[in-house]
Amino acid sequence: MAIIKISLKARALRYLSNREHSRAELARKLSRHAEAAEEIEALLDELEAAKLLSPSRFSESLVHRRASRYGNSRILSELQGHGIADDDLRAIKADLASDEEARAHDVWRKKFGRSPADTSERAKQMRFLQQRGFSHEAIQAVMRKLSADED
Repeated sequence: MAIIKISLKARALRYLSNREHSRAELARKLSRHAEAAEEIEALLDELEAAKLLSPSRFSESLVHRRASRYGNSRILSELQGHGIADDDLRAIKADLASDEEARAHDVWRKKFGRSPADTSERAKQMRFLQQRGFSHEAIQAVMRKLSADED
């Protein structure tokens, strides 16, 4: 049985058909199959010109996938790691900030579902939200809401 060699462009299109990729991520995946870095850069430029590769679509996709489980700082950190520009990050940060408290409360409710019985359990729940990347303000808002619900 003959092995069919898939072109670099076909690989890129296959990756992009599964989900959006950042330029850096797609370059990393394609680097195993390319002979020269210039070949990858030329292909990525071609894909961007054809609007098949878009940093804004990738950002929207990643935010959509992560927003229900993670806080702003974790999402923004991941976007920064993918090479998204600072201007785009500022715009995304502003969009995410509007509902961070509600998202933090939903994540807390899915994990714990009941108010902490004592201070050590409260601290554990707060650490959990912090590790998920939620801001101190959002965590405090969730804890205040729990205290208000108990009263």
